[in-house]
Amino acid sequence: MKLRKTLTTVSFIAVFSTAALAKVTYIHAGQLMADPASGQVKNGQTIFVEDGRVLEIRDGYVGEGDVVDLSGQFVLPGLIDAHVHLLHENGPGDKLARVTKTPADWAIEGVPFARATLMAGFTTVANVGDENTSIYALRDGIKAGKIVGPRVIAAGNVISPHGGEGDVFGYRADVTHAIARPNLCSGADDCRRVVRQHIQFGADMVKIVATGAVLSDADAGIDQQFTGDELKAIVETAHALGRIVTAHAHGTAGINAFLEAGGDSIEHGTYLDDSSITLFRENGAYLVPTLLAGATVTEWANKPDTWLSPVTAKKALDVGPKMVGATRRAHESGVKIAFGTDSSVSPHGQNAREFALLVEAGLTPLEAIQAATVNAAEHLRISDEAGRITPGMSADIVAVKENPLKDITSLERVVFVMKAGTVYREP
Repeated sequence: MKLRKTLTTVSFIAVFSTAALAKVTYIHAGQLMADPASGQVKNGQTIFVEDGRVLEIRDGYVGEGDVVDLSGQFVLPGLIDAHVHLLHENGPGDKLARVTKTPADWAIEGVPFARATLMAGFTTVANVGDENTSIYALRDGIKAGKIVGPRVIAAGNVISPHGGEGDVFGYRADVTHAIARPNLCSGADDCRRVVRQHIQFGADMVKIVATGAVLSDADAGIDQQFTGDELKAIVETAHALGRIVTAHAHGTAGINAFLEAGGDSIEHGTYLDDSSITLFRENGAYLVPTLLAGATVTEWANKPDTWLSPVTAKKALDVGPKMVGATRRAHESGVKIAFGTDSSVSPHGQNAREFALLVEAGLTPLEAIQAATVNAAEHLRISDEAGRITPGMSADIVAVKENPLKDITSLERVVFVMKAGTVYREP
């Protein structure tokens, strides 16, 4: 009995001591938009942060000791980019890199890109297409605190039909065979197998190519590539294993076939039509517009000395200029929009340029911010972790000098970044 009492007393003292020593950081926010869903902005607030999470928010400036003075800044939740490729940036060396770089090389390439993304204020990203072992290593290294970067939700290799956008083109047959990835399938049963394998390998979500793409040497157009049965098998299998499925899709038939199969979101959506909009709204699916990618490939294709192949340049000039109009039409029709850039097409760290393009497409500044916070969090199924500054959630917090509701480009000039309670960038 004496021993039991002693242990109880020691346990109590240990718990009390831990509580007493817990470090609280006080963030003094000049203007605070804690919940972009409401759009409410409050002046003179203090955010209490403890153990990587938001503890509480109080009126006025309170707290002593570990105080972060953002009293002259506009403070909002960490931003979310729902479409990046952290392991590379596109350029004239792409084709050679596929046969010279190892998975380890790709993972190391991603380290500075991850850092640049976080420093730009993006505390969470969805990496929707990169080599399996490389992106999972980067994701896990960031989560373990060994690498500086955003929280990564990873899809691994993009799932593609044989001969589709995710296949390999432009090499000798033996080279093509040697660098083939475990991401190709033909027929519904084969596609079920590939989805299961992706999740076995470590995929947090599933990304497929429902149509052809711009940055591909495949001269197969930009419309539907998977059959309806294959799409249904992919979506059903992923959902049964607790994963969302998103699809790269430009052409109308591919967009509609994927949405009819129950897909969760469309990346790009260039040629969506009235029937697409109906399917988006009926399914509650998201559009991730990636307008920055469209602007970037158009700029490349218009250069006299472009590095794009003739096939790719033709597709870029056809698709790129149409993406803003498609987003405007979707927004006007009530389609849900989540922020995504397709960074790797554009340089990493410039993600916030997407905001101005979304406003050009008809979103208000507040709606553009919602797309990169509460909407993206809902789309990625992380609303209980990110997208708001509220007690219990991860302390993902950024700040800018100017009010982004008045000048959306201020988000291109982030001056403070905190992810999970750790400060990575200070004014």
